[in-house]
Amino acid sequence: MKLLIVEDEPNVVSVLKRGLSSEGFELSVAPDGFIALEMVSAHSFALIILDIMLPGINGLDLCKQIKKNYPQIPIIMLTALSSTENIVTGLDNGADDYLVKPFKIAELSARIRMLLRRHSGLQQADEIITVGDLQINISGKTVTRADQEITLTATEYRLLQFFARNKNKTLSRIDILENVWDIDFNMGTNVVDVYVNYLRKKIDKGFSTTLLHTVVGLGYLLKEKSSS
Repeated sequence: MKLLIVEDEPNVVSVLKRGLSSEGFELSVAPDGFIALEMVSAHSFALIILDIMLPGINGLDLCKQIKKNYPQIPIIMLTALSSTENIVTGLDNGADDYLVKPFKIAELSARIRMLLRRHSGLQQADEIITVGDLQINISGKTVTRADQEITLTATEYRLLQFFARNKNKTLSRIDILENVWDIDFNMGTNVVDVYVNYLRKKIDKGFSTTLLHTVVGLGYLLKEKSSS
């Protein structure tokens, strides 16, 4: 598997190369965002490890540009910032995972393999998941409700797909974190609640029937009929 590391700190690069090479990954390094864009356009990478603080183009803008042109490439974002706001910002810009420095190579390697398995297993069939008048086209990654198209971010889409595949089932915050992001966040963060609220505003606001429900003390569920 060929990975791209976008990082300008030599010490961090050295640690990543030493640790991930021993795990069997083939590694290339870009010291800034402009070089990274050139390398992504010229080579085929299975996954990108991207630092937020970069010279030239910052990691958030770079992530957004890469995902716009190469949405199939998973991106793990590295940062020293661990607040909910920073996590959400990174995910909103297209990151598939988020790892806070300092971290252990074993944890990074495990997350890389999870993302590679998830992306290699994406379904290619023109599968449609229906929940009431909500429809999710898996291959097209499109969402409609009552024939109205709904625009979602990549993270919101993954969250909705997980809910839909488990419709009528109450999902805990831990269930959601482990299956939507493959991330073991500090459970003090409210990132799940933030994204559920984002999603609720898009799929329920303005419609007569509520699909996404809060189960107090347990989590959330997506179901076809309102509890009222």
